[in-house]
Amino acid sequence: MTTIDTAAKIAQREASESQSQTRSAGGEFVFVGLPDLNGSIRGKAFRPEAFDAVMRDGTVMTDLLLALDPTDAPITDYTRFGIRSGAGDLLVRPDASTLHELTWRPGWRICLATPSWRDGSPCELASREVLRRVVAALAELRYEALAALEYEVRLFDSDAKPLSSGLSYSFSELRRFEVFVAALVPALEALGIELSAVHTEAAPGLLELNLAARPGLRAADDATLLKMAVKDLASSMGLRASFLAKTAAGEEGSSGHIHLSCWSDGRNAFRTAPSSSSLPPVLLAAIAGVLDHLPAASLLLNPTINSYKRLVPGWFAPVNVSWGVENRSAAVRAIVHPAHPELCRLECRRPGADANPYLALAAVVASAADGIRRQASPPPAVEGDAYTRTDLAELPGSLESALQAFAADQVLRRSLDERFSDYYETSRKWELKAWQATVTEWERERYIRTV
Repeated sequence: MTTIDTAAKIAQREASESQSQTRSAGGEFVFVGLPDLNGSIRGKAFRPEAFDAVMRDGTVMTDLLLALDPTDAPITDYTRFGIRSGAGDLLVRPDASTLHELTWRPGWRICLATPSWRDGSPCELASREVLRRVVAALAELRYEALAALEYEVRLFDSDAKPLSSGLSYSFSELRRFEVFVAALVPALEALGIELSAVHTEAAPGLLELNLAARPGLRAADDATLLKMAVKDLASSMGLRASFLAKTAAGEEGSSGHIHLSCWSDGRNAFRTAPSSSSLPPVLLAAIAGVLDHLPAASLLLNPTINSYKRLVPGWFAPVNVSWGVENRSAAVRAIVHPAHPELCRLECRRPGADANPYLALAAVVASAADGIRRQASPPPAVEGDAYTRTDLAELPGSLESALQAFAADQVLRRSLDERFSDYYETSRKWELKAWQATVTEWERERYIRTV
């Protein structure tokens, strides 16, 4: 048994003992949460008896949860719900399949929930429901989405110093995260999440976390709960974890790559035959669809002002419409395993770690489904460094240009639902306005003495 495994067992046992003590003292709570537009989980904590009633009858939460920006400020551009309509109630029903214990918070459990409008109609704006609709549309093509997300997260100690110096795939550097990873393993296991691998990345404090592949909605649930667990667990240990896309200039950013395969009748439709030198048509069609909609999808894959600071040549963050076989400089990578057909997939490398997992996955699945539906063909695969290719179309380099691309892509907007697309577009315009109204220290330092 490894040191990490041993430490994990100890942490799990201590958490269990502490949890029993807390329960006996009457400290149990169940947090019923809605993933918001930014991917954070917001909700209410219920005592066990009250939670039983919520499971049976549902509960209510303010629809302001649909209209808050990352700083918790109400987005006043919405009039149907939120602060300008009186912040009325949403009807909320927990999803029992997502009920899990929080090992680092003894006595606490969490359960994700589904919201409806007051008249009982489904809330088409909820992030989790957007992905549910997109996955259902793919099922109409007789395919099931299997997805895995991987995240690069930065960890800092109590003095705000990165836990590592920034050597990628380093055995010795990984030791600096050992205590945190030892506590994270049982925490994720209790949440039903399989952490398949970890490794260091080429920036101070940067750790990559790889999740096991799961069916579409479950994959996004796992990713959302992972981000919540990493941040809250780190805080409980006196550390700070951040999924900010770009933390420091001149350093690698934090990505949130999406791996996707489509399955039919229990077989991977993306599988490549050992004797074949070509990729299967359905995989090529899916890649073509992702590439066709990638400019517009950038609004969901790179949702903040900061997101676009990560997307610069040379830092393994794609800047053009490109794909290649096992090519990490391209926006989409075809991953081929002829001897292991279940592992054949595409990887969309555009998303940042700051993306909402439900919306990022919805954008990729909807794009792939459109390609499959049209039996589309991608352009020739890129060989070598995609960053040096001047003949490839550029992807949006700012939130403003991503907004323009999203407004123009009617197919993607309809796939996500026009009502949601209008709602999401408004939220990103709000972010842009907030940025435009801000005077930064960089501006003062650069210009105040010379203009």
